[in-house]
Amino acid sequence: MEIDYKKEDKQLTFKINEDIDECCVQKIRRKLDNEIERYMPKEIIFDFSDVSFMDSAGIGLLIGRYKLATMLGGKVKISNINTTIRKIFEMSGILRIMPEIKNTNKEVQYE
Repeated sequence: MEIDYKKEDKQLTFKINEDIDECCVQKIRRKLDNEIERYMPKEIIFDFSDVSFMDSAGIGLLIGRYKLATMLGGKVKISNINTTIRKIFEMSGILRIMPEIKNTNKEVQYE
């Protein structure tokens, strides 16, 4: 499991470096929740530039992090999604609750 993150002010950006399926979602969930609770960000951005596959467990993962962020008074956004992931997000309604940020491919130093 590889997830990099970058904290900047009250913004926390997660770069997920693997496909998201039922096998890995528990590990990803623990890592995300730990960092969200540790930093209490006002904005969470999920960078999907290295994700080429995601199943329904990944949708559940995002909905859960959305609920957690909302409970803490924050917002969730997504970036760098490919056409396959976009179709999944459109069918599931994710794009209606999590806006997409365009052009975030700049060099970001993740921890």
